Amino acid sequence: MIEVLTSGSQKLLHQLNTLLEQESRCQPKVCGLKLIESAHDNGLRMTSRLRDFEVKDLLSLTQFFGFDTETFSLAVNLLDRFLSKMKVQAKHLGCVGLSCFYLAVKSIEEERNVPLASDLIRISQYRFTVSDLMRMEKIVLEKVCWKVKATTAFQFLQLYYSLIQKNLPFERRNNLNFERLEAQLKACHCRIIFSKAKPSVLALAIIALEIQAVKSVELTEGIECIQKHSKINDRDLTFWQELVSKCLTEYSSNKCSKPNVQKLKWIVSGRTARQLKHSYYRITHLPTIPETVS
Repeated sequence: MIEVLTSGSQKLLHQLNTLLEQESRCQPKVCGLKLIESAHDNGLRMTSRLRDFEVKDLLSLTQFFGFDTETFSLAVNLLDRFLSKMKVQAKHLGCVGLSCFYLAVKSIEEERNVPLASDLIRISQYRFTVSDLMRMEKIVLEKVCWKVKATTAFQFLQLYYSLIQKNLPFERRNNLNFERLEAQLKACHCRIIFSKAKPSVLALAIIALEIQAVKSVELTEGIECIQKHSKINDRDLTFWQELVSKCLTEYSSNKCSKPNVQKLKWIVSGRTARQLKHSYYRITHLPTIPETVS
């Protein structure tokens, strides 16, 4: 499998090398994330609970508009980069989060699918103005040094999946479900702890955990080859695999609050819907994790 992966996937391997070289840039400061995790919830300070709720709201918006997972992943990256640098009061978190989301949308999505700022605020049910959003957007840009683009776990997940699929016989390519892997990554993004992981390690942990469940020798060999190429040690991979497994178990339970697109429905009255672009009103299902293909 190693020889096949090396000889038959040169373009993908080159892309992987580029991502690996760039991934340390434009990432949240781990020390800043740890401060948020250790903060006490007094209703004023930023906490991991508030951050996670905000990310779930951003996921709801991603689902509502039908945006790509890449857009959501970049929005989370921008939000965590900002929060890990700045002391943000809880009352300003909604404006910060929506600004990061809007920057990601404008960076990733096609221009014709980018909503007006006024529509985005209205659907998000916030009370701040377009001017407030634009001012916050400028502050976010300044604090991330105007570097909106970043290497994300989603990019690694896509690439790892493509590498494995390319080197599998056609009849066995259904063993891995990318939609399921995407849903698992979204669930992880809703926990601040995973923003402390390197994007390559988080993506590999998710896909390696799924391959363990499938119990395929070919897939296991492929992931071991990718792990070696990415220079990810067993200790780090095992550590994050265990956290991913715990997260997904909790996410599947009834006790876990999930992103709720339904709460966005009521704000779009008939009059509002007519004012919005048709593509805005695509309410998709909640991001449930598909069953493994047997």
